[in-house]
Amino acid sequence: MSLTLQEIERLAQLARLQLTPEQALDAQQRLNGFLGLVEQMQAVDTSGVEPLAHPTAVMQAVQLRLRPDVVSEPNQREANQASAPAVEDGLYLVPRVIE
Repeated sequence: MSLTLQEIERLAQLARLQLTPEQALDAQQRLNGFLGLVEQMQAVDTSGVEPLAHPTAVMQAVQLRLRPDVVSEPNQREANQASAPAVEDGLYLVPRVIE
C-alpha cells in the first residue's frame, strides 16, 4: 500500500496542517517507507510461533536479573509538604479554578 499525493493532502487537511508541495512530497516518501516496512513485517510467516506473555520469559538469565519491586525510599511526605502553602490530610490544597 502506498499513499498518493492527494491522500497526503487530505490527511494534512484533516490534521489541520498546511504543507508546501515539498513537504507533502517528503511526507509521502516517509509514510510510504513506513507502510512498506509494515507490509514486510506482515509478510513474515509466524505460524507456529507462540506469543510470549513477557519478552524475557524465554531467557532465564535476563529474568533472574530483574530486581524485585520493593520500596527502597522512606516516606518523606511531611518533609516534602512542609513548604506547601496549604495541605490537608496529606494532600496539597490548590485554589479552585472552575466554578
